[in-house]
Amino acid sequence: MALQLGTHILAETADQNMPAEEVVAWTLEQFGERQMVITTSFGMEGCALIDMYARHGRPLVVVYVDTRFFFPETYALRDRLLARYPHIRFENRGTSLAAEAQAAIYGDELWKRNPALCCKLRKVIPMRKVLAEVDVWVTGLGRGQSASRAGAKLVAWNEQYQVLKVCPLVNWERVDVWEYVQRRDVPYNELHERGYPSIGCTHCTVPVPGCTPDDYSRAGRWPGSDMTECGLHTD
Repeated sequence: MALQLGTHILAETADQNMPAEEVVAWTLEQFGERQMVITTSFGMEGCALIDMYARHGRPLVVVYVDTRFFFPETYALRDRLLARYPHIRFENRGTSLAAEAQAAIYGDELWKRNPALCCKLRKVIPMRKVLAEVDVWVTGLGRGQSASRAGAKLVAWNEQYQVLKVCPLVNWERVDVWEYVQRRDVPYNELHERGYPSIGCTHCTVPVPGCTPDDYSRAGRWPGSDMTECGLHTD
């Protein structure tokens, strides 16, 4: 209870206009490795965020939830990040539900018939287990990414997972992220150069015509449905 009260107070008193690099330093000052987790889906924002933390030279844990439907380019990016940041531990906390087992229970191609359930099984439930073990969740979420994210805060208490959620890049646009990764030579997913502004699972992600690496859009996610979010960032 004391810890929950403390994180609520931090959420209420945090400077919501603090620059991203200062937010990163603030979290490292406030929280230890066992209290905090950084998560990524290996989008460009996540790569920039990892680099910001890596620059401090501290051992950290970065968690990713492997849905078993990642693009080959995403796995290749993970390996490049592992080589670039040897002092950071990348931990796969993805689902143990094999595609064949999912099909046996829910039928073939669940992602077409009920993409929200597929995301819940392969993303949300595994992430819930991750965040049950920590007090602070650091993510690359940005307000400019979609209408549903426009109200995101730099630091806020998250009711869904009962953690302090910190979004150091919340005030950044994709053009800011692109400038950062170019200046710092940060590894990023090569699919961004092929018209993929946002990268998820192979079944549910398509390129957006005319999109360049400095553009962000959710238009290429879950084509043919009205979904724009997998459920990780919605209460």
